[in-house]
Amino acid sequence: MQEATKIIHSIPVDPQTGSISVPIYQTATFVQEAPGVNKGFDYARSNNPTRQVLENLIAKLENGHRGLAFASGLAAIDTVLKLLKTGDEILAVDDLYGGAFRLFTQVYEKFGIKIRYVDTTEIQNVTEAISTRTKLVWLETPTNPTLKISDIKAISRIAHQYKALVVVDNTFASPALQRPLDLGADIVVHSATKYLGGHSDLIAGLLVARDETLGDRLKFLQNAAGNILAPFDSWLTIRGIETLPLRVEKQSRSGLKVAQFLLQSDLVDKVHYPGLPSHKNYELAKRQQKHFGGIISFSLKDDNAYSAVKFTQATKLFKLAESLGGVKSLVCHPASMTHKSTPVDIRRAAGIQDSLIRLSCGIEDAEDLIDDLDQALQLIHQKKYAVSFAN
Repeated sequence: MQEATKIIHSIPVDPQTGSISVPIYQTATFVQEAPGVNKGFDYARSNNPTRQVLENLIAKLENGHRGLAFASGLAAIDTVLKLLKTGDEILAVDDLYGGAFRLFTQVYEKFGIKIRYVDTTEIQNVTEAISTRTKLVWLETPTNPTLKISDIKAISRIAHQYKALVVVDNTFASPALQRPLDLGADIVVHSATKYLGGHSDLIAGLLVARDETLGDRLKFLQNAAGNILAPFDSWLTIRGIETLPLRVEKQSRSGLKVAQFLLQSDLVDKVHYPGLPSHKNYELAKRQQKHFGGIISFSLKDDNAYSAVKFTQATKLFKLAESLGGVKSLVCHPASMTHKSTPVDIRRAAGIQDSLIRLSCGIEDAEDLIDDLDQALQLIHQKKYAVSFAN
């Protein structure tokens, strides 16, 4: 069965009414026949029929045992971290989402959990840094925002030798492009706010566990802490997933065209996109992903934050905003937005320059997106020239 068909027909028709759209069970509790005797639901924090459809759906799409839905991507990440205890270590990719970095360092380090950051694109770095105290190997691939690619299969083999769990944030790729559990990972994380929801109209997070034991531990933590996704937002996420393959395929085609345009521009310095043969991990990305995705980051020849910020204000179709993966194209300046909470020295060491710009291609025509980027580049270039000439 092909991907789009699988997704559409993984969403069940309502058995009670025949509704082709999943009903929204907007209820806090469920009537029981007797104490402890119910129809599988007793209290909506523990379980909800709408949320259950979403959780079963993401588990099926990621080829995992259990899916869990949370109020945000960070709530999902926080739940995974609750598997740890004082003295445990996390080995994390150095180019880490700023919100995850903030949670790791400002919340969990004070409980005696150590985080070590390495460039996981080099297997040797993982081999040298991992130890018996390492309990989680935390990957993003592609990373946010420099789009590094890590070898999930090879790193999982190493981690499992040390009995460490491999967690992969699959937000940038989505199950339409990549399935980390098939490559050996133990847990998949999603900010469903992004590609899975797909319309920039909800905040949600998802986890998928590879096996029953781990799934049960995460389910206990979800229920104990109560960071659940509401029924309406669960329904919105299901609705978004219905069109996931169509959206991601077009966004990936546009992403490649935009990256090729930027690579040829005399005003652009570096282009980060795994679909370019010049990308360090191009061959790995070809093996690991179905397509290369709709996210591109790049820096200008004029390597300063001022020019980058002005560029983000000069685009017309690319809207300046946090987030990514929606149907409308977005642009952001990671150093002052998504990764502002990451210390400057750590940010720069991971390759996040002050001049770095991140693009999220929507479903507009690629030619229109390229025209928009071109006019913004020319506008910034002309203004810099005017200033230089005046001086």
